Amino acid sequence: MSFQKEERDADSFLSPFERWVLPKMAKSLPSNVLPDHLTLLGVLASIGIGLTYGFSSRSPLFLWLASLGFLIQWFGDSLDGTLARVRKSERPRYGFYLDHTTDMFSTLVICLGLGFSPYLHFPIALALLIGYLLLSINIFLETHVLGIFRLAYGKIGTTEIRVLLILCNTFLALGLPLQFRIQGFILGPLDLVGLGLALGMGVVLLVRVLGNLRTLARMDPIKETEVPKKPVDPKRKMCY
Repeated sequence: MSFQKEERDADSFLSPFERWVLPKMAKSLPSNVLPDHLTLLGVLASIGIGLTYGFSSRSPLFLWLASLGFLIQWFGDSLDGTLARVRKSERPRYGFYLDHTTDMFSTLVICLGLGFSPYLHFPIALALLIGYLLLSINIFLETHVLGIFRLAYGKIGTTEIRVLLILCNTFLALGLPLQFRIQGFILGPLDLVGLGLALGMGVVLLVRVLGNLRTLARMDPIKETEVPKKPVDPKRKMCY
């Protein structure tokens, strides 16, 4: 079975910066550093993020470690594919499968860590996880039927989400009093960001699904078929 290489479409706020800086970073890496090493680094950083969020109930200082984990995860997760492309050593099937498998695992670990932390309500963490998985499923379907691998939804991608979480971690670690009471619930910065992301994912998923259906309807229009006529029995007498 042939595997068609997808057209990559990344148009988030920080994608121009990443397109400029990531190839430079990839070219500066030693030759014995392989893309799989960077992928493993990103996964280990994700596990560290989840653990530090979980331990943040003991001390807000763990939030600084979570922010450091996001920087390391960005380095590994964003640079592995770039390194393969720079060295012209891409493995489309292997890379596609490994990248998305590790992304789903990393998101699971981070969302669970956030949910067990004192800074994000667990139902919001589950909503984020479910929203991410639904968006991922839609991306996989788009890649198959349209041949376009769109990394970001609108202007928000994984890098932008990392930046938002690092900013929230900073506010919380510094002890800034940023709490809001809505319908009797006390919400902090991570709660507000989580709710905004969950609602935003639901909206953009609906918009993108409807847009995809319109595009696919034009690409694959309904074909008019002639309804077969029933054969007339010559022995049947006509009644008037």
